[in-house]
Amino acid sequence: MTAIDLGSNTLRVLQYDCDTGRHLGMYEKVVKTADGLAQSGVIKNDAVIRVMDALDEAKSQLGIVDYAHVRAVTTETLRRAKNASEVLERIERRTGVVFEVISGEEEARLTLLAVKHRLAKLHYASQRFVLVDIGGGSTELIFNYGDKVISKSFPVGIVTIAQSYQDLEGIKAALPQAMLDMERFCMETYAENGKVDSFVATAGTPTTVAAMKLGQNYACYNPKKINGISLQKEELDFYLNKLLAMPFEEREIMVGVGRSDLIAAGILIYKQIFSIVEFNSCIVIDDGLREGVALENCLHL
Repeated sequence: MTAIDLGSNTLRVLQYDCDTGRHLGMYEKVVKTADGLAQSGVIKNDAVIRVMDALDEAKSQLGIVDYAHVRAVTTETLRRAKNASEVLERIERRTGVVFEVISGEEEARLTLLAVKHRLAKLHYASQRFVLVDIGGGSTELIFNYGDKVISKSFPVGIVTIAQSYQDLEGIKAALPQAMLDMERFCMETYAENGKVDSFVATAGTPTTVAAMKLGQNYACYNPKKINGISLQKEELDFYLNKLLAMPFEEREIMVGVGRSDLIAAGILIYKQIFSIVEFNSCIVIDDGLREGVALENCLHL
């Protein structure tokens, strides 16, 4: 089956074999869906064209005959945009892809499904962990207490934050207040259920920092080597400074075209989350919403 995740910054496509659990093909493209959303409240025409072009490119690269047998989901940007219906209708008319706008709670549930599946393959023992999904338009905090899950989505993402402030100093100064609701939610969850045993993170920022730690760049990114990598809170400043010290062209090679400023903002958000969830160490998992969509559909075949 084919699963598609249209995020606030990236389009991700996965061809998945339900019988073997193998990834048959993957496609990822920065489409900047949320570019300018923080200021205008709408998705720009250029962004819609980038999404449609990327869907056509994915179809060609992965050898997809048509988009009739897919599950396609989209998240915070389409939840928030005033022109969401119009955008989705345009995409469907040209590409045949029917996107489902899912809630933050559903996004968290499907992401957790994928991450737990990957952690089981890694023989990760802990059943009490906090999973953080740092997206382009929102961040999900998901507390897994064995059979009990407590989650909430917050409108704090790397794209919306990066485009709301002029520079990294402005972002750094604003984050404690911008992420105050997240901190309160975490404190309340710990007060009622106890602290979890570990911290797990997914999405572009954690995986990019993990890739830098392994000496990978965007072109040679290998998710198999990323899964299970441990990052320490104090490492984030090192890799942020390393990124900022690079010439712009080198940064784009390292983290992907159009991502360098976003990843820098994402690292600041990520560092703040370490403090919020009260951990100094984090396990990074590449699998996310796209993989969760595939797994969920396979369960219902």
